[in-house]
Amino acid sequence: MSSSHGLRWAMGAGRRRLGAASVTVAVVVTSLGALVPQTAAARPADDPVVITDWNTVAIDVIVVDAGKANAEAFMWLAFTQAAVYNAVVGITERYEPYRWDPDAPHGASPEAAAAAAAFQVLKFYFPASGLKLQAAYDDSLLGVHDGRAERRGVRFGERAARRLITLRTDDGRGADVQFTKPPAPGVWRPTPPDELPFFNPWFAKMRPLLLRSYNQFRPGPPPKLTSDRYTKEFNEVKRLGSLTGSDRSSRQTETALFFSDTTIGPLHAALRDLVTRRHMDISESARLFAAVDTSIFDGIGGSWDSKLRYGFWRPITAIQLADTDGNPDTDEQADWEPFLTTPPYPDYTSGLTTVVGAASRALTRVLGTNRIDLTMTSLAAGVTRHYEFAGKWNRDAVNARVWSGIHFRTADVLGNAMGKKVGNWALDHYFAPTGDDD
Repeated sequence: MSSSHGLRWAMGAGRRRLGAASVTVAVVVTSLGALVPQTAAARPADDPVVITDWNTVAIDVIVVDAGKANAEAFMWLAFTQAAVYNAVVGITERYEPYRWDPDAPHGASPEAAAAAAAFQVLKFYFPASGLKLQAAYDDSLLGVHDGRAERRGVRFGERAARRLITLRTDDGRGADVQFTKPPAPGVWRPTPPDELPFFNPWFAKMRPLLLRSYNQFRPGPPPKLTSDRYTKEFNEVKRLGSLTGSDRSSRQTETALFFSDTTIGPLHAALRDLVTRRHMDISESARLFAAVDTSIFDGIGGSWDSKLRYGFWRPITAIQLADTDGNPDTDEQADWEPFLTTPPYPDYTSGLTTVVGAASRALTRVLGTNRIDLTMTSLAAGVTRHYEFAGKWNRDAVNARVWSGIHFRTADVLGNAMGKKVGNWALDHYFAPTGDDD
């Protein structure tokens, strides 16, 4: 994964009209998928568009205003979507709230509650965007009938926000966690061109959102440098992932580029499109975003746990220093460069494939089918792709990081598998239907 810190994580651009308030999502690194304009026309009570509107606002504030075009974006998105989910289902009682047992006021508006929860969480963590958030919040409440239902919904949404903020107090964010392994064959070290230090190693030590701990699904160690598997994967990434002289096909190059900028903005645009086309109600929409984003961030925590624990070197280091690895079947190439810039953290396991695994599994569990029906647009690749089924999305993500020259295949495969385990854990232990469809 990557960004302005050398991470080519997806985020993006587009203009979204929220009634009287306009929210602009500018291009920072790459693209945000197409956004569907909404009109200021009167909306029915409990309109699910409040969920997609505030997802757009959240990405605008987190990625564009705060510049979190990287793995950290998913942490803030998860916090926001969990609070919105609690605000909605605490009233509708369609699904079990996330780590909360609220006593919701009778007749409260879930729509007002969702807007209030998102507004309060984002304002608390990103006060510099206060004016933008206030304008979006005022616009959201224009769509809710004034009166007791709105007032009760607002108060309940504020409670949901306070609950989430309290849950995440002293959770390990920003802790002084250091990568201390000294340079040696097989050990990660900062990579060209910027030689940046390990990005946010404290992810690995945070208190999880869903899991018991971030080492819960930790895989065993990476392949030994003298193993047949390592040799095979070394030669694969050297041949297919190089900046120049690669054996990549044009389709493989497109896939590598596609996954360089579609995991934040375009993914969420695709989710907004999905819930809209499937006419999901406000409870279903809130659940989908909460389940996906909390699963993604706990997947990232698991990935960072293995990165910090094993500290395995990246292909650029391995290939340039192959004469030190003790393997006679790996040949040094001092001028080898990857197709995409290597992000500043170890190889094992892949963060991006973990994200895709967690998102795809949470999504299929919520939908009750492997048919995910997602359409995403990549500006980096200049293409729009439709992923009908989760399996194809996962396979392409795994291959993309090898063809990008930034991961060995085992890091991709095991990261993806770990993400799926996190998604399963999420839906096995959270976001369950209550059986009340009223």
